[in-house]
Amino acid sequence: MRRLTYGNTNTFFIDGAGGGLLVDTGYAGTLPAFWKALKQNGLRVKDIAYVMATHYHPDHMGLIGELMKQGAKLLLPDVQRDFVHFSDDIFARDGLSVTPVDETEAAVISCGDSREFLRGLGISGEIIHTPSHSEDSVCLVLDSGDCFAGDLEPPEHIGLYDGNDGLRRDWDRLLSLRPRRIWYAHRPEETLR
Repeated sequence: MRRLTYGNTNTFFIDGAGGGLLVDTGYAGTLPAFWKALKQNGLRVKDIAYVMATHYHPDHMGLIGELMKQGAKLLLPDVQRDFVHFSDDIFARDGLSVTPVDETEAAVISCGDSREFLRGLGISGEIIHTPSHSEDSVCLVLDSGDCFAGDLEPPEHIGLYDGNDGLRRDWDRLLSLRPRRIWYAHRPEETLR
């Protein structure tokens, strides 16, 4: 696993024998910095077989359309299907020219089928729906102990959501898979005991 640092959102490249998976892409307009980060990590765009967003907020999916144009395929959990274009109006408002995401070209899978799909890439793990941040949020948990949590609030914030058990349910599910390291989009990684 390699963390690519080039903007305000941590992006992660996961090596797989059948192709690499890029998790999150940062905001639109960061493509030159992304290319530089790839090179600094010894990667080329053709190493990215699939790209997925932990959710479709603009700071997590801004480069997906461009990467698809370069040959990467979109891995789209079905719980995200209705949210792919959530950020289109935000990019238009900000005056950004963004390559649109063509979800008809995506590999659409259910979270329940994610382990089998990832196994085909040579990656051991699964995608978990974690809707407490947003309805389309997912986390990727690898059998190695790495959990890519996007914008999911950390477990120590559960008590702040009095009366809303969604965050507790999300973490109960994630922790049942025994992750050892949590990689967040905007926070330092966290090692669990």
